[in-house]
Amino acid sequence: MDAVKLKELKNFVELCKSNPSVLTDPTLSFFRDYLESLGAKLPPAAYSGSKNHVDEDSDEEIPEKESPSVEEPEEEEEEDEIIESDVELEGETVEPDNDPPQKMGDSSVEVTEENRDASQEAKAKAMEAISEGKLEDAIEHLTEAILLNPLSAIMYGTRATVYIKMKKPNAAIRDANAALKVCYWQINPDSAKGYKARGMACSLLGKWEEAAKDLHVASKLDYDEEISAVLKKVEPNAHKLDEHRRKYDRLRKEREDRKAEKERQRRRAKAQVSCEMPTKAEYEKAKKQEQSSSSGRPGGMPGGFPGGMPGGFPGGMPGGFPGGMPGFPGAGGMPGGFPGAGGMPGGFPGAGGMPGGAPGNVDFSKILNDPDMMAAFSDPEIMAALQDVMKNPANLAKHQSNPKVAPVIAKMMSKFAGAK
Repeated sequence: MDAVKLKELKNFVELCKSNPSVLTDPTLSFFRDYLESLGAKLPPAAYSGSKNHVDEDSDEEIPEKESPSVEEPEEEEEEDEIIESDVELEGETVEPDNDPPQKMGDSSVEVTEENRDASQEAKAKAMEAISEGKLEDAIEHLTEAILLNPLSAIMYGTRATVYIKMKKPNAAIRDANAALKVCYWQINPDSAKGYKARGMACSLLGKWEEAAKDLHVASKLDYDEEISAVLKKVEPNAHKLDEHRRKYDRLRKEREDRKAEKERQRRRAKAQVSCEMPTKAEYEKAKKQEQSSSSGRPGGMPGGFPGGMPGGFPGGMPGGFPGGMPGFPGAGGMPGGFPGAGGMPGGFPGAGGMPGGAPGNVDFSKILNDPDMMAAFSDPEIMAALQDVMKNPANLAKHQSNPKVAPVIAKMMSKFAGAK
């Protein structure tokens, strides 16, 4: 074999070793396919920068979406649920009373003057029983008074006070609600007694925030020392509970915000990978384009001169020499020169331009008998450049800097110009 060509082949192999990406050139796909047919294992860089190459002969199907080529961050462990700490509270509380609801008056009954007087008498008996510490008797007398006059907020409020003394907060709350309901209907200013009784009952149940709220309202309507004394015990606990709730509400919200942000980042990463990774259809399309760009290189110059090149290469030489090329038997001359005739400004190195096209007396046997020219015509890169120039002479400038292509074009044009 030619020593020069062997040296060139060796240099090319060294280039492929140092930079496998040169094999991504479509014109070299035949060489890459040849290496694969020998069982060679090529690096990913040899496949157009894609890491998802699958051999044509492989039966393995390409997944619709390949897994991300970038390493995903390790998924963080799920945060534990927030467990609230206990709040240290002070104050006396009692167990809730679960007695059946006490009797209530019928607010729809018409209250006569007689009933009002009888109700007041029952109340008086109740107050006497309270002073003697007979709370059960007091409840009976107050219940009688309420049934006689169910529209009296004071009767409900007084009975609620007795229930508080008996440590029955739920019963007291029912009476306080009834008193406030009657006051609402009658726009009665005695509602302070209902708020006070309900606030004190809530404090017995440890409902510190509800107790503080009712007692503040009662204090504004009708301030007394007892309300103030209870508030001093209730308010510290109410503040502690409020701060505790705000703290853990904030912690829960921060936790939910972190989870939401992680989910947004995960979705963005997934969407980005989805956009970057080719689908199976996209991969197949790219593969077909690569195969079509590297196929169909017949002996001689691919594509052929329209009209043929009698006596020359079978299939002709590509490009735009219409009507054949003069100097060959049967050829009809080269009228008008290259497409876009009128000369090729600047010309090829060593040639004086081609004004008016190629002369009609060029002896093409000089080109066909020149071994260097014939070797050049078998080089895909040189042939691609010649085709480019033949299609549009203005493209000459971009090939003059190519050390492989420029000398061949210059030599070819010098022969057109009649050089020896």
